[in-house]
Amino acid sequence: MPAETAQTLDRGLQVLRALADAPGGLTVTELAAGLGVNRTVVYRLVTTLERRALVRRDGRGRLHVGLGILHLAAAVHPVLRDLALPVLRELAEEVGATAHLTVSEGDEALALAVVEPSWTDFHVSYRVGARHPLTRGAAGKAILLGRTDHAPPWVVTTGELQSGAWGLAAPVGGVEGLEASVGVISLEQIDEQRWGPRVVLAAGRLATGLT
Repeated sequence: MPAETAQTLDRGLQVLRALADAPGGLTVTELAAGLGVNRTVVYRLVTTLERRALVRRDGRGRLHVGLGILHLAAAVHPVLRDLALPVLRELAEEVGATAHLTVSEGDEALALAVVEPSWTDFHVSYRVGARHPLTRGAAGKAILLGRTDHAPPWVVTTGELQSGAWGLAAPVGGVEGLEASVGVISLEQIDEQRWGPRVVLAAGRLATGLT
């Protein structure tokens, strides 16, 4: 016998998912059609979610995910950080470079966890909480890479965020609702064929721990 579910809650979550997948927003009518439910039902769901700041309306009356989602997402960050740190520590020690977990927030990349190697004389300092556009740097570009099919397994950049610094990152795939990458930063030119598979393996280990 299938497990019982709360239908109203399930539909509310479907509303949030539909809005998250629609950057331009949706109307109540479009939501109702997409979910296959009555417009009145969707209106009630949206009204409830608006009161909790989980849904907002723009000037044209179109619905979007609200800022209240950010508070929920922030609560997940410590869990991600705790799971990532052992993986990043092993990666940093193995390749002798600063390792990091980066997640997407809108059109920005956010450094969520950073581990520096213990045995190197020099390495890149990278601050937890650092932000930059997804279109700059290996970490952000790897997140964008994860949105494509048949993409290369990692991306390499140089000098895009810090002069003279090299970056290599791979997307964390297979975790629903998460867009993230694992990467390394070095002051020396990266040996792509040696480091790439190690970074991909670390990203895969983290994904396995999250599923």
